[in-house]
Amino acid sequence: MAESDLQDDQEPLKREYDENPEAAQITLSATGEEQDDARSCSVDIGRAIYEAELHEGAGGPGGGACSGDLLLGALAACSQLTAQAVAESFGVDADISVDASGDLDLRGTMGVDDEAPVGFEDLRLDVTVDGDIDEDTRSALRKYTEKYCVVYQTLADPPDVETNWTFD
Repeated sequence: MAESDLQDDQEPLKREYDENPEAAQITLSATGEEQDDARSCSVDIGRAIYEAELHEGAGGPGGGACSGDLLLGALAACSQLTAQAVAESFGVDADISVDASGDLDLRGTMGVDDEAPVGFEDLRLDVTVDGDIDEDTRSALRKYTEKYCVVYQTLADPPDVETNWTFD
């Protein structure tokens, strides 16, 4: 596949979304399916299928990604791609890497302590930019990466979650 200029690829999309806002409205989905063992599942995102399993600290086998890993992976991937796109739009030549980490208290998800939170208590996003970049561009790179990263913004300002259960 030939390399193309991101701005050239995005320009007609931006024009379309400006002229026809409905065209910018999309719905992403993922479907989890039970595997043979209650400790693992597959997740189908429509373009790929990923395997997930309970963390070994929750009784899982410990060899694959747990849901927390997948969440951190989504944050790292979105931040990485957004930072790369922002850097390219500024004409910045830099090597960018992103590490996402978070702290959990497994007592919460295991039902050991009702006072222990279920979910990440703290998340950290470490972005390393290696290149000769002036201070104003550094500031803009950070500002726009955080502003336009879908996963970052979703975690920073979470939407309501609607839950529907169907029992057959």
